[in-house]
Amino acid sequence: MPVIYRVIVNMQGEGTGTRSANAPATRLGAGVVKRATRLADGRELIYYDDPGTALGTHRRVDTRALDPRPATATMRQDVLTGDWISIAASRQDRAFHPPTELDPLAPQSAANPSEIPSRYDVAVFENRSPSFGPDLADAARDAPRGLDDIAGMALGRTRAAIGRCEVVCFSPDTTGSFGTQSATRARTVIEAWADRTAALSALPGVEQVFPFENRGEAIGVTLGHPHGQIYAYPYITPRTNRLLESIGRTSPDLFARILAFERAGERVVLEGEHWTAFVPFAARWPIEVHLLPHRQVADFAQLDDAERDELAPLYLRLLRGLDALYDSPTPYIAAWHQAPVRAGRDTIRLRLELTSPRRAADRLKYLAGSEAAMGAWIGDIPPEAAAERLRTAIAGVTL
Repeated sequence: MPVIYRVIVNMQGEGTGTRSANAPATRLGAGVVKRATRLADGRELIYYDDPGTALGTHRRVDTRALDPRPATATMRQDVLTGDWISIAASRQDRAFHPPTELDPLAPQSAANPSEIPSRYDVAVFENRSPSFGPDLADAARDAPRGLDDIAGMALGRTRAAIGRCEVVCFSPDTTGSFGTQSATRARTVIEAWADRTAALSALPGVEQVFPFENRGEAIGVTLGHPHGQIYAYPYITPRTNRLLESIGRTSPDLFARILAFERAGERVVLEGEHWTAFVPFAARWPIEVHLLPHRQVADFAQLDDAERDELAPLYLRLLRGLDALYDSPTPYIAAWHQAPVRAGRDTIRLRLELTSPRRAADRLKYLAGSEAAMGAWIGDIPPEAAAERLRTAIAGVTL
């Protein structure tokens, strides 16, 4: 049985008879305030308050009676590829299109015993049904014994799927996405991404940290609440390993060369002092945009204040431009690729890869035989044409 955490209550809270506690504050960049606490089953919950927030210093205590947390899943190695597959059966029980009044990411109410006890601006908490964790390398049996252990190959190999999976709630609203937030709120989320990247990278056994947002039912989203996730993996992901191989075959300054190549071409869709967004030369998806900082930055934690400040409105313009392409919101995956914790820190650059399967107003690209089975992609739309359409859409966006 896990330890059940309870916070000592020192005064009345947000409603009659509601218990609350004074949450210790840590000041981050841009005036964002961080307040950390625990849920009833011991999971970490962190509030990130907007600058000038109307929220007070107190947060409700989570008084739910929760079941014990699921055991850490087991990873199995695919000996044909070396990839590790986490078998996380507890994910079968996760929320699936609940009614709005039972939104598990909204603040708790008398009728909705949700995951977040108190009102919030931005909130981050450990996933109740994680793919990785809750155990870490110093607590799990059969935990991976470093990158050399992970790289080994043999039939029937297993390891504990240690790590951490977190949910990032962009807003207490029950509908929306990152792109529907204000520039101030977007800046708060960026500060949360940076803070969590640093914290998760320091956990025992974590090798890579990945913030992302899935948007739209066509992507497989089962909650309409505006939110993203962060995965802290116990290995370097297959996609990143291939990137490390490519850098080794070309040059350590590969990302600087890519950025210079794209900025000199016709596929740039949005550009600032510190960031450039472009449709890549060999785009796979009907909609695909990469967003890179102009200097070598390994992850969110390494961004300076000026880069974070510019990213908030620029990223919003990009997402709203995406939605301006059609009369209805466009489904997408917003994947923030970061350098691993202990590899490629000087060569892999933080970047967004924003992709959508939408190839027309009423058509999606499905990964069938060639792409899904063989990894041999066929592009449907020339990247230059896709960039021109997106540039036109972005030009009409106002924040």
